[in-house]
Parts: sequence; structure tokens; C-alpha cells
Amino acid sequence: MITSVKMVNRLFMLGLAPFVGLVLCMLLIRPSFEPGDFIDSGLAEETVTTQTQAISHELAGAKEAAVQTSSSIKRTTQLYNQTTSTMSTLVQKATVQAARPEKIYNQRISSKLGVPFERIDSDRLTIELYRVNPGTYKGYAMKIKLKDPTAMKMALASEPGRSETTMQAVRRNGAIAGINAGGFADSGGKRYPLSTTVMDGKYVNGFQASFKDLFFVGLDHAGKLVGGKFFDKSSLDRLQPQFGATFVPVLLQNGQKTVIPAKWKVSPKRAPRTVIGNYKDDQLLIIVVDGYNEAGSSGATLEELQGRLYKLGVVDAYNLDGGGSSSLIVNNRVVNNPSDGSLRPVPTHFLFYK
Repeated sequence: MITSVKMVNRLFMLGLAPFVGLVLCMLLIRPSFEPGDFIDSGLAEETVTTQTQAISHELAGAKEAAVQTSSSIKRTTQLYNQTTSTMSTLVQKATVQAARPEKIYNQRISSKLGVPFERIDSDRLTIELYRVNPGTYKGYAMKIKLKDPTAMKMALASEPGRSETTMQAVRRNGAIAGINAGGFADSGGKRYPLSTTVMDGKYVNGFQASFKDLFFVGLDHAGKLVGGKFFDKSSLDRLQPQFGATFVPVLLQNGQKTVIPAKWKVSPKRAPRTVIGNYKDDQLLIIVVDGYNEAGSSGATLEELQGRLYKLGVVDAYNLDGGGSSSLIVNNRVVNNPSDGSLRPVPTHFLFYK
């Protein structure tokens, strides 16, 4: 038994001998090596250093460029703000300077009218009311600056032959002021506008060439007063009237007095009157004269009003329907004194909107 165990141990030892020997060899003959045996450390370090320096240099350049760009943007912003401020100042000065001639002109024409006793001012218009009392007649002047061309319109009853007072027209249309406009012709118990009449840019009853001293007066699309005698439709069409009516006669054109036909000087001599005109800056002037009747003994003559308008600096002026038709409505009240004792219904009215 002991012999067998010894044999087994010998065989086991003989079997392990080669492995033990190999281990001993590896331990006794172990080669030494460094990372440099496999990697060229000097080359790697040089390459990394070069790349790092290049990146660092680029970053420094980018930083400098960013600083310069930021500084340039700051200077540009400052210059822009300074330029904007300067331009704003120049525009303000130019606006003030441009408005000076208009302001001076308005002061000059207003001073001839006196001191207004009532004033209406809005984004659309400015109305100033003055008393007119040269001694021979009494009345009222209404100076109007249209800031919006649509602040003046004409009222015309939708049904042909119908008429209404200026007060009714003002209230029906929501206007702030109004006057009577063109003449009329009565027929069959109805009252029709006289001759050429334009409403909303269209002829109400077609175009009629001027005859017997008749003229047309109205407003164009830009809010400018247009008027005169027109013997063919094309001549009036060129002015593009948005609305207008007809009566007699023309009093001033292009700053000059026109010849008043003899019959209109005495038929009637004096009467309540309504006239409309414009200044060279396109402001409107309306004068409504009081009178007790249409017999020719009260009110103003056309020559008196013509001379008055001329002295006031009006460029173009037209006589509107007068007598009992003359009416001036402002702020929902009758300003003048109608000769009939009450307002007369007429087909057309010029209205003004606040």
C-alpha cells in the first residue's frame, strides 16, 4: 500500500516537473521593458505640444477678433444712435420751419376776420366762427380747415323732389355744422336741385352746360374747392368733383373780381346771402348774411360781399342760394336769423363733420 502511494507521488511529480521548470524560467529570466520600447514618447509629446500651441494661438486670435468685433459693434451702435438723434432733430426743425409759412399765412388771414367767438377743433377739421359787421349789414363768417377731405360732404334727399332744412340735414347725417348749398326749381309741388348736381362722384341728373350765368361749385377727392362755368362735361370731369351744386353768379376767380351781371346786382339789391370761397392754402371761408326779407332792403349786395371777400384774401368765391334759404347751423343750433322766421327746406346742403 505504501509502495503504491510512493509510486503515485513520483508519477505526479514527474508530470508537474515541466510546468514547474517553465515557471522558474519565467521568474528567473524575466525581460525588462518600458513604454518607450513600443511608443516613441518623444515624438508624441512634440506633436501634442505643437497642436496645443496652435490651438492656443487660434483661441487667442479668436478672442482678439471677438473683442475687436464687440468694440466695432459698440462704436457702430453709438454712431447709429447719434445719427438717429441728429436726424430726428433735423426732421423736427424742418417740420417747424415748414409749418411757419402756413402758420404766418393763417395768422394774417385770421387777423382780417377779427377774434373768433367759437372754435371747433378735431382730427378732421378746424372751424372758427367770426362776426361780420361792416356797418351796412350783419352776418357771420365761418373759416374751415379740412384736415380730412371727407370732413365735408353734401346732403341730398334720396327721393327725388324731396327737400329738408339744413338743421334736419345736419341731424340726419350726424354733422357738426352745415349751410344751404345750390339753387332749386319747384315743379308739381316738389323741389329739385338746380342744373348740374354731383353726389358721390356721380351726376344726379346728368351734366348740363353752364348757361344764364350759372356755375357749379363743389369739392374734389383731395378736399379742394372746385368751381366755375363748364360748357362741356369733360372740362368738369377733369376736376373729379366728389359732390357739388349749381347757382349764380361767380364772385372771384384766381384772386380777381369777376363781372357781376347787371340783373344780379338789383334782383334783389340787398338780401340775406350765403357765399363760399377758398384761400390759397385751401381753407374755406363761408359768409352768411342776415336780412329781414327778400324785398331788397336788408342784407348785403353781391358787390359788397365781393369786395369783402377780395379784401379778406379769398382766391375763388361763389354765391350760393340766399334769401330765405340762407342758413348756418353749428353745434346743433341755428346761428343766423333766417328771413322767413324759420329754416326753409331746400334740396342740397354742404355739411361738415367733426
